[in-house]
Amino acid sequence: MKTAPRLLAAALAVASGLALAADETFIGGNVESLLAFARERHPEFAAMRAEADAAAERVAPAGALPDPNFRVELRDFTNEMSGGSPNLLPSRVGSARYALTQTLPWAGKRELRRDAAAAGADAALQAARASWLELATQIKQVYAQHHVHLYTLRLMGENLDLLQRLADSAQTRYANGLAPQQDVLRALTERAMLQGDQAMFEGESAQSSVRMRSLLGRPPASIKLRPPDVLRPLPPAAKLDFLALEARLLANNPQLAIAAARVTAADKGRELAYRNRYPDVMVGIAPIQSRTRVAEWELMVEVNIPLRQDSRRAQERESERMFEAAGLRREATLNQALAELGEALAGLEAARRIEALQATHLLPQAELSWQSALAGYETGKVEFAMVLEAQRQIRRARQDIVKARGDQQLRLAEIERLIGEEL
Repeated sequence: MKTAPRLLAAALAVASGLALAADETFIGGNVESLLAFARERHPEFAAMRAEADAAAERVAPAGALPDPNFRVELRDFTNEMSGGSPNLLPSRVGSARYALTQTLPWAGKRELRRDAAAAGADAALQAARASWLELATQIKQVYAQHHVHLYTLRLMGENLDLLQRLADSAQTRYANGLAPQQDVLRALTERAMLQGDQAMFEGESAQSSVRMRSLLGRPPASIKLRPPDVLRPLPPAAKLDFLALEARLLANNPQLAIAAARVTAADKGRELAYRNRYPDVMVGIAPIQSRTRVAEWELMVEVNIPLRQDSRRAQERESERMFEAAGLRREATLNQALAELGEALAGLEAARRIEALQATHLLPQAELSWQSALAGYETGKVEFAMVLEAQRQIRRARQDIVKARGDQQLRLAEIERLIGEEL
């Protein structure tokens, strides 16, 4: 009879565990899932989008008319003329004047202010895009680095097995009096050095995981990161033509778009500075109340006099220099982006060639050299130093292949940041 309650408790515990497991969210394994998560959750990117939305809301007020003004004047509120006592009621003073006025900027000023605000809103939107591309680039690069670390650790495990096999062979030969003890010690020393490198890469792998969590916006504890399984496929060589990428950079690079928006804003500011040579107009209407009736009406027109020409000329010169500076900054941004694009393309091509050379020539030769050296050592025809060097060549070739693949991913992420879109 006691068995049933225990079975029920165990079933409930299992069900509870399954429910908790179902609540956990696993992301990673591929870079696309990480990018989707960061786009939704990262607080800095959300803040940039909010700022872009705020900048867009400034456009309509920038081109709107200023608010009208309303004024009330109580004349002879002390009632000295009528011999009465002071009063603040319009019907019980000498007269009351109500004035409603509206300022009308000179033709074109409102449109220029609105266009300048629209350029600022566009710059804020492009800044949000630039923020996302920078974040996406870091996620892609940290993902690639983490993949390189884990793959290198796997290769190190295989190399440790090779060194263990070599140490066993040296131990056997030493036990049979066919090799000096120094061979055994050198094999063990080499293995210990590789274990030290392995510990270093394990630390770097852990750091990559921490950096990735930070780039994802510090997800809660229930978020579990999968290890990176595969790297993104590289685009075909036809898509990596410099002229084609340059055209995409000119069309989509957010930093260039920000610089262009600032040029537009500076241009509108320059035009507005010249429009300030002309006066603004204020019109108004004022009914005058005498006791309980409106006795008369007044119509007003007021014009500000742009008298301080020296001040306005200085503002015009300032706007000219700001427009010139904005254009030069756009040119500098373009030159920098094109230089970075050329550098990234060259680095990608170099990494591709290194991978191809290592995979098709150096690694097969190193493996043949290792097998030959090991067989020769076991038969006493080859010195132990040659075996160790052959093993090092295999290790270097494999790690160079992995590093070259990671470098290609880093360069690809940089190219995509520059052209503003995925390849």
